[in-house]
Amino acid sequence: MLTSLATIFFTSLIIAFSGAMMPGPLLTVTISESSKRGAMAGPLLITGHAILELLLITGLLLGLAPVLKHDLFFLISALLGGSIMFWMAWGMFRSLPTLSVNTQEGTERKGNLLITGALMSLANPYWIIWWATIGIGYIFYSQTFGLPGIVFFFLGHITGDYIWYTAISTAVSKGKKLFTDQVYRILIGICGTFLVGFAVYLIMTAANNNF
Repeated sequence: MLTSLATIFFTSLIIAFSGAMMPGPLLTVTISESSKRGAMAGPLLITGHAILELLLITGLLLGLAPVLKHDLFFLISALLGGSIMFWMAWGMFRSLPTLSVNTQEGTERKGNLLITGALMSLANPYWIIWWATIGIGYIFYSQTFGLPGIVFFFLGHITGDYIWYTAISTAVSKGKKLFTDQVYRILIGICGTFLVGFAVYLIMTAANNNF
């Protein structure tokens, strides 16, 4: 039993790494917020992400998977997600003229990082599709070991996210000391541009019905 639970934990950890390392809106926001708020931005964003995933796993266990895979759900998710990304990008672009590396780290408290972490997850419909397909399969397998199986699966999955995003957040925060104001603004501008790109792609995909 313990061997099986350990296997579930470590395989879930590896799968989480493969997903966390892929570029996406959550990674983009992590880079942006870490440069402004310091190394704790990543863990806080992932905590919001983790709370949402825990709720989603509960929903999947209660039979939510068919709803999440429906074309209409993808359409609504893509349109709302694209709108959220546009809003986040606009905030980044609007702040560019006043951004400075000399701003004391952690003094910018606008917005709740827990909520932002959850929003950036919801804004990506492919995150929902992953859970409704690959994720639900792994959940059903873990469920054969009862509640401990589900717990070890979730712990392995979220541990992978915490490790990767904490590493990214720490690296960006420490590296900020090497930035000039111009480089700092370029970094945030790139993050905003990527969010716009993600938003446009999602909305175009939804408009073309390419599910």
